[in-house]
Amino acid sequence: MSETQPEQTTNQSPIVVTPTPVVNPTVTTPTATQSVQAKTSGFLSNWKVKAAIIGTFLAIFAIGIFTLNFFWAHIIAGMGMRDWSKHANAQPIECMIKDTNSDGYVSCSAMLRGEVVPLECGSSIFNIGCRVTYGSAAAPPVRLNTK
Repeated sequence: MSETQPEQTTNQSPIVVTPTPVVNPTVTTPTATQSVQAKTSGFLSNWKVKAAIIGTFLAIFAIGIFTLNFFWAHIIAGMGMRDWSKHANAQPIECMIKDTNSDGYVSCSAMLRGEVVPLECGSSIFNIGCRVTYGSAAAPPVRLNTK
């Protein structure tokens, strides 16, 4: 009892594999700008670098504030000395850095008709100007008008 099964025929065409041509791929190299941007963004993505940059800017800012605070009296007194010298037709010389006796004035000097004139110039923005100070040791001669 053997049964034979009839062979089935298919109408399928055989699969033909055609080779694809080999194409040389073009490699795109990044430009110099893209390369620098990639390196920079990689460099700046590190939190330690960001912290160092912020710390550096804060330190420079603090040093600038300290310097301005330290030389503030000298800057204001210098402005007063130059103004006094301009009105008195004198030659400004220089001012001290600080108000040494805390009286609100910085010692300055100017040259007026060949003589050095000691000045005390205000160290506050609300007191820009100078006054002549001879002190007790170098007081100018006093003329008496007797008639």
